Amino acid sequence: MLNRVNTNNNAPWKVRYKAPAILFSRFAPLAPVRGVVATDQSGTIQWYGWNLLTGQLHQVTNTPGGHTNFLSISPDGNWFYYLKDQQGNEIGHYVRVPFEGGEPEDITPDIPEYSSDGFAFSRDGSQLGYQIADKNGFQIFIVETFPDGKVGKRKKIFESQHLCSSPFFSADGQTVFVMSSDRTAKNQFSIMAFDVASGKQLAELWDGGENTLEIMASCPIVGDHRILATTTKSGIETLLIWNPRTGERIDLDMQEISGSMRAFDWSADGVNILFRTFVQASQQLYVYDLSLGQTRKLEYPSGTNISPYFSPDSKEVFSHWQDATHPPRLISLSMETGKQTRVILAAGEVPQGKAWKNITFISSDGQVIQGWLSLPNGSGPFPTILETHGGPTSVEGNAFSPSSQAWLDHGFAYLSINYRGSTTFGREFEQKIWGDLGQWELEDMVAARNYLVDNGIAKADSILLTGWSYGGYLTLLGLGRRPDLWAGGMAGIAIADWSVQYEDSAETLRGYQRALFLGDPDEKPEQYRRSSPITYAEKIRAKVLIIQGRNDTRTPARPIEMYEKKMKDLGKTIEVLWFDSGHAGSSGSKEQSIEFQEVMMKFAFELLSQK
Repeated sequence: MLNRVNTNNNAPWKVRYKAPAILFSRFAPLAPVRGVVATDQSGTIQWYGWNLLTGQLHQVTNTPGGHTNFLSISPDGNWFYYLKDQQGNEIGHYVRVPFEGGEPEDITPDIPEYSSDGFAFSRDGSQLGYQIADKNGFQIFIVETFPDGKVGKRKKIFESQHLCSSPFFSADGQTVFVMSSDRTAKNQFSIMAFDVASGKQLAELWDGGENTLEIMASCPIVGDHRILATTTKSGIETLLIWNPRTGERIDLDMQEISGSMRAFDWSADGVNILFRTFVQASQQLYVYDLSLGQTRKLEYPSGTNISPYFSPDSKEVFSHWQDATHPPRLISLSMETGKQTRVILAAGEVPQGKAWKNITFISSDGQVIQGWLSLPNGSGPFPTILETHGGPTSVEGNAFSPSSQAWLDHGFAYLSINYRGSTTFGREFEQKIWGDLGQWELEDMVAARNYLVDNGIAKADSILLTGWSYGGYLTLLGLGRRPDLWAGGMAGIAIADWSVQYEDSAETLRGYQRALFLGDPDEKPEQYRRSSPITYAEKIRAKVLIIQGRNDTRTPARPIEMYEKKMKDLGKTIEVLWFDSGHAGSSGSKEQSIEFQEVMMKFAFELLSQK
């Protein structure tokens, strides 16, 4: 292992961080020569107008530190819509700017500031809709739009005290869909359909029990009111099509295909559906032909495709492809074979890195847990980084991670695990943590440590925890509840006290937190205490590093301030590095990401040098 961090500006690990990536793209369905792209080519994440004919991009946002809030392009390609907040705090107003760029126009000037999880258009451009969350709970509004760019009066279509989704429209804007958790108050949803003209509820789709439904896409044919959705009634996500106006439901029969399913797009002619499976965190893309009832497996390069979609003529698949050693770029895949045909928007070149290996191990209750392992040059055992992803309702796939490669460059083994609570491993796996956050995730982290030590990969006294957001929470929790196992921990945008977190979070996150805990802090005080890292501060033996945003409403600052004070009052060793933006701001700037990685590596080297 190197005895110090390579701080040279041309160090391979810094070059990987600096390489431009294509993070997102989409075209306007009524003006498919126009699109929107998110890329960090300027050094920070910004959004660009995209000319699909020439490939040229023109910058639309210029947000200091990076623009991490999502931009939606209107179906006619004339406008970009996004939530304008203050320094990334994710609370503000929806605004729009022209395709060419310009000053934001507030489309909800008379509503107090709010948080929101989403914005939507009907494919024909006749309706827009959005979710807002404030002290009154969750509300869904819809607004008529006109060809001259004017917008009508908003109309409330749904409201609830419980978590609900942003709206989805039928192609003609006559039906609007909302995912509601009213039936369970958990992170489980039914799908409700409403008539836009009258505002009346048309129907509800619900699979009962511990199941959940999730909307994937609306049929793109005007006059067709079907939606594509997933259900967990089989124990793992499968696909269905539902028409709320006729009541017809078709569960797509693909018995020859295994794994968790999720659809990405429905072709413009209504014939093909683009979907993926995940089996032990490895992705496979497919196209399903509705007219023939047949499925085609796409043979693309090994790796992960993020937000793929059909090309404007539905003859290709556009995909943001990446793997552990290649940053995301937009490529085209053949509809017939899935083979890559061209690069549409390129990513930067990076030094050769280490591939990730898909591994499994057994947790304390016999559950198989999946992870991604990579080893540095040389022979083990190595000092080792055990990483836990954010979420928890997420999954770590074979994706580009400059952070993992930086650790590997410096002689560390690296293991990222999909702990209990992760998605794509089935209903029971995901729901295991509900109502008791931290317990089973930590069991899986301990099992990962045992795997690393038993297989001669890790030095038993040199395993460090790290993670961001929920992964940062698990880092702090692991250090406190199993202090004998870890050499130290580096937590980013973490959670330290769930009750104070609830008090200071945006309303969208309060709803999500209630769904995970099955209640709020007043209803579940003991569980909130038991799941909070601050409860175990006095047991911590190792050094702790926390990197936290001052303007964060997902993982607010005050719980970390309280945690830091308690640790120092107890005589524990803790460092807290603060930055000024919100939750996503931790990754919005390349230079800032490099700074954070360097701080973490210096922390690790100093800590391990004392052993």
